[in-house]
Amino acid sequence: MFDVLIIGGGVSGISCALVLGSAQKNPFVKDKKIAIITHQKASSLQDAIFYNAYGIPAGKLGADILVESTKQLQDTYPHIQQIAGEKVLSVLPIAEGYEIKTTKQVYTSRIIVVAVGSSNLFAIDGLTQYVEPHQKSLAEKQRIQLKNVDHKVAEGIYVAGTLAGHRSQLAIASGSGASVATDILVLWNNGVETHSHDSVRE
Repeated sequence: MFDVLIIGGGVSGISCALVLGSAQKNPFVKDKKIAIITHQKASSLQDAIFYNAYGIPAGKLGADILVESTKQLQDTYPHIQQIAGEKVLSVLPIAEGYEIKTTKQVYTSRIIVVAVGSSNLFAIDGLTQYVEPHQKSLAEKQRIQLKNVDHKVAEGIYVAGTLAGHRSQLAIASGSGASVATDILVLWNNGVETHSHDSVRE
């Protein structure tokens, strides 16, 4: 069983994984099992090019970011398991968390983070009851979000990125994923405020 399983390998999902990965030095994190399903085919980054994203070189292709970010996660935090080539079909509650069925396997996790896009084609069984119209998107685009309060959908279920109701900007999606990660870290730290920073002084 995973302690956290992130669904989606786009900006918000990878950002969440990076922050969780960077916290491994903390005693309350070091034994946690974390995984991410890096499905990216539907990511809006596939067709993107960036000139206005903080820290991203002008002209950077979104398709390149998708490849480079999963490599960064693997190289920097190899303890986080990456699951490629699978798409989630259902998320169903079990005694200690959730059963996640993909096109190839069945996993269990105490916490899930849903970090896929806000397309109205969203069809993960067990989560569709949380779907509502996207509050910050034009109605004619028919985007959706999952009902949430500060990224929390239900006990053990978090949502990040545009599916959390945020606008489609790389910086916003990245911050959303990082925010979810820090909320999970606080949960693991028995509710005591915490975060994960690196410093050249260490």
